[in-house]
Formats: sequence, C-alpha cells, structure tokens
Amino acid sequence: MWKDFKSFIARGNVLDLAVGIIIGAAFTTIVKSLVDDILMPVIGLFTKNVNFSDLYLNLSGGEYATLEAAKTAGAVTVNYGLFINAVINFLIVAAVVFMMVRTLNRLKEKAEDPKDTSIKTPQDIKLLQEIRDALVERKAP
Repeated sequence: MWKDFKSFIARGNVLDLAVGIIIGAAFTTIVKSLVDDILMPVIGLFTKNVNFSDLYLNLSGGEYATLEAAKTAGAVTVNYGLFINAVINFLIVAAVVFMMVRTLNRLKEKAEDPKDTSIKTPQDIKLLQEIRDALVERKAP
C-alpha cells in the first residue's frame, strides 16, 4: 500500500495540481486586493461612495448603521452587498483566467504552426547531394 501511495504522489499530475492550488490561493489574494483596494473605491466614486459591503437587508427589525453593527447585535441579515463583491471578484478572476488561457493558446498555436514551413536542408546534406549528382553524371554515357 505504501508503494502505491508513493507512486500516486510522485505522478506529475498530482504535483501539478498541488502547484495549481497553491498558485490559485495566492492569485485569489491578489484579486481580492485588486477588487477591494482598487476597483471598489472607483465604483464607489461613480455610485456616490456606496460601499457594497455595507449593503444588507435586515430581517430582524430594528435599525443599524452598518452591517457590522447588525451582526454584533445578532440581527438576521441578507448581505447582498457582500454577494455583489463576490460576483465582481468572480468576474475579474474569470476575465484574467480567460486572458491567460487565450494568450497561452495563441503562443501554442504559433509554436505548432510556424510561418516558414519549407524544409531547410543542412549544409552537409547539400554537399552529399552534390557529390551524388556528380557521381551519377560521371557514370552516365
């Protein structure tokens, strides 16, 4: 059983998956910062400084200044502003992944389909062909 486990772990696919998960976690942190620290303030500027993360619907009754105050008081809330932030995060991640995959596919296509498809004969092969042709001409009557 130990041999099978070591064989499973040593496979390239498992290692690639592990690297992908680690990079994905780091990428998520970067995207979260991009959304929270750069995009949302700009969007807030266009929406008259509305902070999406503070948008909520209070189902318990009562008035609270912020979502945090409602949570502290134990109110039941529908946090649609946080959902909007999550959707924006998803759209940004999807756009970045799309651009990365698109770029990689284009690079792969260029590598597989070079513009110059003519076969170039090396110099030593050309020399051997000339020698062959000269020998054939000598033998010809």
